[in-house]
Amino acid sequence: MTSDTLTVLAALAGARLKKGGHMLAAAESCTGGWVASSIVSIAGSSDWFDRGFVTYSNGAKREMLGVPAKTIDDHGAVSEPVARAMAEGAIAHSAADVSLAITGVAGPSGGSPDKPVGTVCFGWARRGGATDAVTIHFEGDRTEVRRQSVIFALQGLIERLEGE
Repeated sequence: MTSDTLTVLAALAGARLKKGGHMLAAAESCTGGWVASSIVSIAGSSDWFDRGFVTYSNGAKREMLGVPAKTIDDHGAVSEPVARAMAEGAIAHSAADVSLAITGVAGPSGGSPDKPVGTVCFGWARRGGATDAVTIHFEGDRTEVRRQSVIFALQGLIERLEGE
C-alpha cells in the first residue's frame, strides 16, 4: 500500500471524527509517530486531532501515558493489556475523547517464540466508553510491518466511528 493509502485513510478518519465532534489522540510505539504524521498531512486536522504520543520505551509508556509498570511486567510491552492502557492513557493525558494505540515488534530483531517479529497489538478507546484491543501478525520487513500497522490502526478507528 502506498502513502496515498495512508492519506486517504487519514482523511476518512478525519471526516468521521469531525462529523462526530470528536478529537483524537494517538499513542504509538513501533510506528514512531507515523499515524500522527499521516493525520497532520491532512489540511484542517487541527479540528479533530489533539496530539500524538511517541512512547517507544517502557519508561515513556509509564511516564507519558500512565501505563502501570505491573501491566508491562506481567504482559510485556507488546500485549493487548498494554495497548488498552496506552489508548486509555492517551485520553487521560489529552483533550481527546477518542484514541488509538499501537505497540509491536517491527523487527528485524526483538521477536520471541510467543511474540515473533510482525506481532502488533492495537487499542482503541473512547472517553467514558469501551476500550477494544486486538493482536495482529504482519509479514514483511520493518517498514512494511510499520506501514501495515498504521493502515490497520486507521481502518480500526474508522470502523469504530461508523454510524456517527
